[in-house]
Amino acid sequence: MTSPDWIAAEEARDRLGVRPQTLYAYVSRGRVQVRADPGDPRRSLYRAADIAALALRKTRSRKVSDVAAGAIAWGEPVLASEITTVAGERLFYRGRDAIRLAESETLESVARLLRGGHGAALKRTERPAPPQHPDMRTRAYLALAARAGSDPPARGRNALVLAVEAATLLDVLADAVAGEVGGGAIHNRLSLAWGLGPGGPGADLIRRILVLVADHELNPSAFAARVAASTGASLSASALAGLATLSGPRHGGATAAVRTFAAEAAQLGPRQAIANRLVEDRVLPGFGHMLYPEHDPRAAALLERFTPPPELQALRQAVLAVAGLAPNVDFALMAACEALRLPPDAPFALFSVARCAGWIAHAIEQGQADTPIRPRARYVGPEPEFIPPG
Repeated sequence: MTSPDWIAAEEARDRLGVRPQTLYAYVSRGRVQVRADPGDPRRSLYRAADIAALALRKTRSRKVSDVAAGAIAWGEPVLASEITTVAGERLFYRGRDAIRLAESETLESVARLLRGGHGAALKRTERPAPPQHPDMRTRAYLALAARAGSDPPARGRNALVLAVEAATLLDVLADAVAGEVGGGAIHNRLSLAWGLGPGGPGADLIRRILVLVADHELNPSAFAARVAASTGASLSASALAGLATLSGPRHGGATAAVRTFAAEAAQLGPRQAIANRLVEDRVLPGFGHMLYPEHDPRAAALLERFTPPPELQALRQAVLAVAGLAPNVDFALMAACEALRLPPDAPFALFSVARCAGWIAHAIEQGQADTPIRPRARYVGPEPEFIPPG
């Protein structure tokens, strides 16, 4: 007999009033615990308390403080921006469909669009040789840190001057990842550095990746860049704040978790690896997305352009069959890098270079505001000690 603490998928969906894909998205983000049905291991049971909490959140009238707290994680919008939005399960850069832009645009042209600029590319300033280090992630940090230590504050400077600095900064990060100062489009420079050669199908896939991950609304690294920019910090300092935030395993480091999941599937078989994670209440990295209950359009657009290695294709099919989750951009990015035989850290490097375009755009937009981003903390610690006067 089923415990009242755990309910079947049909009942969970009825209580929430959602589709199967949305329920699976809640599971993949850790908001609903799931376990195998003891009476039928092919079925899953969902924790009733988690379902009740989600249902209550959808229906109750919340206080301002509750709304503010909920906005921190996938909640209500908290600031105005003209840069990027997700609507109808599509991604738009200043109103233009990112999937369509990926058909023909470069990262440089999309970076200009995100910044609100139009027309011909700007002439960059001279760039020094990138830092010398065997690890490209370390070179990226060192390059931005060197600029952040000397660049002037962004606030109060002419828009055209900032635009030139923004274009140069994007090149500086690309140089650091490539390991040398280069000319031409960034996707060709990275392709050449990784042994693919410019202008071929590999370079074109890299171009598409860079365009599709250039920005994603108010994600953690973009928010970090905006916080830095709200103080008047330089563009390079804001980009460095974004890069530091991107490094976490719940953000730009998520592709490493996808790689681990893929290794489990290769060792145990896809279905067993999936079952183990579901029974242990662990997420399926690389699948499902809170902003895209049906499917991540960025992943779909990329996966149409190459054939993933057989073991990754088998994992993709098994997750869809067992959990009903489509791959997200983390899976697509890792699979593309595997298909192109790029270095192990290439997914993070591509993410960093691409997303730098978004960080700069957010920093410039935030710098136009008059006040720093300074939320208040809801204190829950020990009662403060008040010393009587006198």
